[in-house]
Amino acid sequence: MKNLKALGLFILAALASLAAAVYAANWVARRGSIDADKVVVAAADIPLGSKIMPTMLNTVDWPRGSIPEGAFHDLQQLQDRVVKVGVLRGEAVLEGKLAPVGTKGGLAAVIAPGKRAMTVRVNDVVGVAGFALPGNYVDVVVNAQQERGKTEELRQISKTVLENVLVLAVAQEADRDETKPKVVSAVTLELSPGDAEKLDLARSVGSLSLVLRNQIDKEPISTAGITKQQLFGSAEPAPVSAPAPAKPAVRRSKPAAVPAASTCVEVIQDGNRNLNCF
Repeated sequence: MKNLKALGLFILAALASLAAAVYAANWVARRGSIDADKVVVAAADIPLGSKIMPTMLNTVDWPRGSIPEGAFHDLQQLQDRVVKVGVLRGEAVLEGKLAPVGTKGGLAAVIAPGKRAMTVRVNDVVGVAGFALPGNYVDVVVNAQQERGKTEELRQISKTVLENVLVLAVAQEADRDETKPKVVSAVTLELSPGDAEKLDLARSVGSLSLVLRNQIDKEPISTAGITKQQLFGSAEPAPVSAPAPAKPAVRRSKPAAVPAASTCVEVIQDGNRNLNCF
């Protein structure tokens, strides 16, 4: 009786093992039949502005139905290319993440077409306590003496001169994956040629401040600036008017003198006095 039970358990175990083997074989067959292709991915994190080296890349099997647009299939296609955005390990290297062919490495590779990079000196206050990091957007405010008319005094004014400016780098670092604030002495901004001229003039006439803004807030806001008188609620000083021109003096003619040899007699008649001279 015991032998029959042992034999039954043995047969049951054999059937279970056979079923598992069949299932595994079918699973492997299905995996092998998937239509895949080789796609180039990053073998390590590639910082923006870096020139791609062969050791930074690897190829993996990627289902053909989900291969992203702009992907590469051969490592040789990426030789000496430069990334304009950071690429994480295991992420597919796409054409949209690369600078144009022939671009050299460095910060110049990440500047958008038609834009320029300009560096301004900052401190822990001007640089928003180090929270103005690469990839963030800031507004630029200038505090300066505003020139007025020749007869009017200079007045202090603060005004936003640039809006929605991209921070390319802080000090010598352009890594946009960092979130920890960094207090630095210089910030590099991406500007149009016209805005670069405006910023250069602004920093020469007054002191600059950076104002951190939300990355998805692109709405421009026009302000007239604020003066010291407006800040403290006092009225603007009345303009000094020019003195009125002096009126020309009126020359009055003297009355004709009475000849010394004349004899005059005062005649009073009906309450009227008349002077008759002979």
